[in-house]
Amino acid sequence: MPWRVGIDEAGYGPNLGPLVMTAVACRVPQDLVADDLWRVLRPAVRRATSKGVRRLLVDDSKVVYSTARGIGALETSVLSILQAATATVPPSVAGLVESLHPTHELSGEPWYDGATAIPLATAAEVIAAGAARFRAACAAADISWTLFRCVIVCPSRFNAWVEQWGSKGSVLSAGLTQLLNVVQALEPAEPVAVTVDKHGGRNFYSAALQEAFPSGWALPIEEGMECSSYEIRGLDRPMQVTFRPRADGGHFEVALASMFSKYVREALMAEFNAFWKQHVPDLEPTAGYPGDSRRFFDAIRPALLRLQIPE
Repeated sequence: MPWRVGIDEAGYGPNLGPLVMTAVACRVPQDLVADDLWRVLRPAVRRATSKGVRRLLVDDSKVVYSTARGIGALETSVLSILQAATATVPPSVAGLVESLHPTHELSGEPWYDGATAIPLATAAEVIAAGAARFRAACAAADISWTLFRCVIVCPSRFNAWVEQWGSKGSVLSAGLTQLLNVVQALEPAEPVAVTVDKHGGRNFYSAALQEAFPSGWALPIEEGMECSSYEIRGLDRPMQVTFRPRADGGHFEVALASMFSKYVREALMAEFNAFWKQHVPDLEPTAGYPGDSRRFFDAIRPALLRLQIPE
């Protein structure tokens, strides 16, 4: 049974808060290697354009979540699928982070303590019902989800990588390398098809993939605006890595990776905002994006100086 893997990120654009990249992986029967998982798992999931209040919404995280829509649909889908796969939901942000990125560096962030309760806004019985439907749909299709792994890049690490390599894009490459290192260790050693949402306008990824697979070599199959695809040779299993624009809207596993990244980031931003509100009581929360980050940073600057936290 081959592996299907999706990789995407959240937090690349904001000025405040962490970047989160996620890989999710499932094993599928051979005849589902290239099939539409929205169709296969239709009893339990839907796209944003489909109806069905009882089915889990899985799509590009930008259409699932916004500050206006709230976190309910995003949280319900992410935690239901996590519970379906692992039989549990972590009780706190710390538990969530440690299950998804065991070697994280969040303890170095003054705003992080991990005590925020999970779920953030959704009733446990709603998540349990969604998990049961997703588990049943996967069982009927002989699909098993066995990997949910994040790379959480805090600002100090992000800035150091940008300074070291001279571009923001290098941060995505570094995160991708870490996730692909986990993917190539998946057991059993069956063929792997990885789909990644394209990193900006880049078309060429051979160098980044060579960094991720030092014991193999990346052979370009196609490199262009709509698809950059590579066969990784010399490993213990066949592996193909494909980069596509808007993959989070066209590939189920990439959409799910997008949603996990967004949910983890939003859970962390809840802690970020709660910390600063303790020190600036009238402070309005921020999502960290450029349009609002200056207002927020100006508001916390006196507390930043008082607490001796470096910019």
